[in-house]
Amino acid sequence: MNDLIAKAAEMLAKTRHVIALTGAGISVESGIPPFRGPGGLWEKFDPMEVGHIRTFMKDPARVWNTLMAEMRGVLKKAVPNSAHTSLARLEELSILKTVITQNIDGLHQKAGNTDVIEFHGNFAWLTCMDCGNRKETISVNMDVLPPRCECGGIFRPDCVFFGEAIPEEALIRSREEARACEVMLVVGTSAIVQPAAFMPMIAHQSGAKIIEINPEPTPLTESVSTFIIQKRAGEALTAIMAEIEKRAG
Repeated sequence: MNDLIAKAAEMLAKTRHVIALTGAGISVESGIPPFRGPGGLWEKFDPMEVGHIRTFMKDPARVWNTLMAEMRGVLKKAVPNSAHTSLARLEELSILKTVITQNIDGLHQKAGNTDVIEFHGNFAWLTCMDCGNRKETISVNMDVLPPRCECGGIFRPDCVFFGEAIPEEALIRSREEARACEVMLVVGTSAIVQPAAFMPMIAHQSGAKIIEINPEPTPLTESVSTFIIQKRAGEALTAIMAEIEKRAG
């Protein structure tokens, strides 16, 4: 495994255009449970009910008092972990250009990454469904749910619900970055949720190397990934960064 860490560090250090695709696995170490799998949010809630835009439009109070209340409590306490800070350090070293994330926690930005493409939006911001007023979630009174704007309209999170399309700009930019990169880091994603899972395939078809960091193999492992480092995100990225810093120093 140490050979793969060294191989990844060498590949990243000598590459000019690196991007990262991250999923729920990178934030688990920050105390944020994944949506899918054991211990995931979908074990507590039916995603086709409280996670669907149809339910939110029909009964926003129900969604705010269940799924959104749960998420708000978790995200309020979450801070970037060593995986996030390692990616931020890669950007500081002018190695990493862009992060494409499926997460809605905003931890990449908190860690210091400046170019983050959010496939599923971000819970850090709310938008009034009546007047379009946009506010940071932490600045909105949550004593009564659903939260309301000064105009009386109901706030919705800037997240993509089931039944809604991925933001077009995020999709376009992700495809462009996937085609242009020389190396893609795939970190903590099951690689089964489209269209994000297709980005490594685009990169691979364009000639990029794919470094996968996941505790378990994914559909990418055999057909797309150049190699996989089967460790937790924080452990693997910290080790890779230490190797890069050692070579640079």
